[in-house]
Order: sequence, then structure tokens, then C-alpha cells
Amino acid sequence: MKAIQITSLDGPEAVELLDVSEPTPSDNQVLIAVKAAGVAFPEVLQSRGEYQMKPDLPFTPGAEIAGEVISAPDGSGFAPGDRVAALCLLGGFAEQAVAPLDTTFALPDAVSYEQGASIIFNYGTAYFALVERGHLQPGESVLVHGAAGGIGTASIQVAKAFGAGRVVAVTSSDEKGRIALDAGADEYVLAEGFKDGVTANGKVDLVVDPVGGDRFTDSLRCLAEDGRLLVIGFTAGDIPTVKVNRLLLNNVSVVGVGWGAYVLSKPGHIATEWAAMEPHLASGALAPVVGPTFGLDQAAEALLTLDQRRATGKVLLVP
Repeated sequence: MKAIQITSLDGPEAVELLDVSEPTPSDNQVLIAVKAAGVAFPEVLQSRGEYQMKPDLPFTPGAEIAGEVISAPDGSGFAPGDRVAALCLLGGFAEQAVAPLDTTFALPDAVSYEQGASIIFNYGTAYFALVERGHLQPGESVLVHGAAGGIGTASIQVAKAFGAGRVVAVTSSDEKGRIALDAGADEYVLAEGFKDGVTANGKVDLVVDPVGGDRFTDSLRCLAEDGRLLVIGFTAGDIPTVKVNRLLLNNVSVVGVGWGAYVLSKPGHIATEWAAMEPHLASGALAPVVGPTFGLDQAAEALLTLDQRRATGKVLLVP
């Protein structure tokens, strides 16, 4: 079968499309014909050897897929032809992949394969951030940075689906602002000077921040009393620091959100998150925003689209 392989640690441009052996599932794995694979920032880092997971070279990256079951363990509840989404961690950038049974989920009929490959990472992270770590309460207001990207659009929709009132998007352009509005945000403000645009209509209860960098302090200034700033990542490149007197004086919190490390150490937790979100996926309240889509032979361009921060929505590979 065809698969993308990382054969050297020379970055996204160096990935190769090669012929490799089809995977053989173990007793607790599902073999899946991949219809779409999500592309995430960890795969960019893996191409340079900068991610905490460092498989021996060569290897096939790709953690998140959707497709059709080829085979599944007896008694698993899955049969050949079933539509599924799965977290495979590695091997997803290929025509076939294997995934653990406990991270393979039936895909609602209304959800496309492209959307299915956009759920587990982004929506799992958003749910973990807002509901589990941020303790979102009905009617609370939420500010979302990087709001046109995969995490951003997921956070907008999860916030709304789980009871938020006002959701404010922060974007770098009006074009991206319109994407955030389409995803369900109530309003957007541009990143340059965003604090004044946000606070003009009142402070917020939660900030979702996958960006970091120099906007961190102004994010704290946007928080109402008892507000929580959710630290998801640092796509801006710089890791910000916080003067903790700001937290004390304003009675606000900075909360770390490390979804991967948390859920992978707790078997069954991803399934719990999926069960909470599944009714909203089936209803369309959670509708992943599909971004740029590439063939396997364009995997380098897909990774560079993320690396160069050109993506809106979820970047995908379609074998």
C-alpha cells in the first residue's frame, strides 16, 4: 500500500510517499481503510524530531483517521464496512491503518469522513479544556484565540454546545473572522489591540489560548472575576510568563490543558469524552470545519500549511 514515511528528520519537505507492507492488526486492534487523515502540529514536529514521541526511523506518521472497517475483533461491535473515526497515534498517513479498539468510534451518519478525521484531537482538546479543566458553566462567556484554526473552531462549537453564552473570536484578519462567525462565534475582534475590542462589550469568564506569545497579558486583562485562562499551546512560538500578582489582585486563574498526556494515561477517557460529544455530533451542533485537503502525494504541502500558519479549519490528507 501507499504510505507517507518520515525517513529523515529534515522537516516537512523531506517526507516521502512510499510503498510499504499493509499493517497486521493485533487481537485488540481494528484494521481500517483510511478515507481521511487529520494533519496536526505534532506531525510537523515529528518531521524534525522535535516531538516527545520519537519512533525509530523510518515510520509512518498520522494519529487521527476516519474510514471503513476492514476487520475487527470478534465481539467488538464493529463489522467490515462500518464507518468509524479512530485515534491510531501513528500510521494514519496511509491507505490502511490499525487503531486500538478502545479509541475507535462509530461515526454518526451525518458526519463525513473528512469531518470524522477532524474530531478526536481538536474537539477532544476543546472539550477537555472548556468542560473538564475550565469548568464551563451555562451562560458564561468565552474568548477564543486562533479562532479560525482547527482548535479554535472546535472550541467555539464546544463552548456553544455545552452552554456558553457569548463567544468572542480573536483572529488575524477579517477573512478569518468570518470563518469564526460561520463556526458559531457571536462576534470577532482582530488580534491587534484585541483587549479593547473584547472588553468594550464586557469581560469574559474563560479564555482559550492555543497561541501564547505576547497576547497573554492582555488575555488576563480580559478576564472577569473568577475567570480562567486555559493554556493549550504556543503556536506563536514564544512561551509567555505571568506575574502572579495579576492572578491574586483580580482573582483569576491560569489553567494548564495538556490533553494528550492526560487522556493517554487514563484508558477509556477518550471514550468518555466521545460519549459526551456524540449527541452533539449527531445533531450537527458540533460540525468540524474542514480546511485544506490534500492527497497523500501532497503531504509535505499539508504539513507546511500548518507549519507556516496558513491553515483555517482542519488540514486533511485523503488517500
